[in-house]
Amino acid sequence: MGMLTSVYPFSVTEVLLTAAIIWLVFYLVKTVMVTVRRRKKLRILSKRFLLVAVLALYVWSAFCWLWSSGYHAPGFAERNGFARSGVSIEDLKEVTKHFADRANELAPLVARDSSGSFDESRSELFATSTGIFENIAAEFSCLNGSLYRAKPMMFSWLMSRTGYSGMYFALTGEANINNMTPGAFLPVTLAHEHVHQLGVFAEDEANFVGILASIKSDNAVFAYSGYLLGLNHLLNALSSSDVNAWHEIAESLTYEVWRDRRDSSDFWLSQRTVDTDIWFIDTTLTSLTGAVRETVDAAYDSFLKSQNQELGLQSYGACVDLLVEYFS
Repeated sequence: MGMLTSVYPFSVTEVLLTAAIIWLVFYLVKTVMVTVRRRKKLRILSKRFLLVAVLALYVWSAFCWLWSSGYHAPGFAERNGFARSGVSIEDLKEVTKHFADRANELAPLVARDSSGSFDESRSELFATSTGIFENIAAEFSCLNGSLYRAKPMMFSWLMSRTGYSGMYFALTGEANINNMTPGAFLPVTLAHEHVHQLGVFAEDEANFVGILASIKSDNAVFAYSGYLLGLNHLLNALSSSDVNAWHEIAESLTYEVWRDRRDSSDFWLSQRTVDTDIWFIDTTLTSLTGAVRETVDAAYDSFLKSQNQELGLQSYGACVDLLVEYFS
């Protein structure tokens, strides 16, 4: 599917989802009109809703076949002998410091604007992302597969409002990327979605492999992005186990690293509110944004838990144990 859809420069996923929503709205409106005009209203409603149900079941069956079943198969960690037996605080501190040191070293190698913010070409990152897996595939043969260029999403603003930076869609085999994602984290986001293309299903494992692929690549920009995302997850884990160690490592970060982390934090925070300088519009739209975000998070959290991912949305941060086990 990825090969078939790769010939299009746009996201086929977005086209299909948009078309499906437009058709559904049209079909529901027409259903109301037809039902009002004719007799045997219950029979007409049953027939028309049966069509929607059958189509939904076909789509769900295809999704289960192409993607959902993978959540219930042996994962990347199990297939490659990771113990996942928990980590010690000492090991966590050691690996966190290693990631901080490497991020500090690589930060000056990244192109930056006059304010010090990440300023690499986004189109270049999209173009080179499929080539960063060569080194890691030599270590883990299961990652030696075909990759196709990721697609920047036309509705990136909507992804930003819901708090997501990317989406892999199994029915088209596409890695769809929120092109508004803060620049320093875009490379590792590309890697994460490509990992799904290679058949790594669980989000914690996809995060781990995406970080590792970026770090082990010969591309300094991707390596920096991988260390940066890993550092974020490791610092989050360290903050709840050793506050003093967290402060020590956080204070060791260079201005460039601090700036990239701050830019990302500011961006995602800005997506939670609407600012038009008209208070009642801002209040209404901000509340609506919050409600949509909570609904999407709740739905995705429930989906992950129903697919054998017990941590739900917290799975993304659960890559810490894999990072510590690998690097300690």
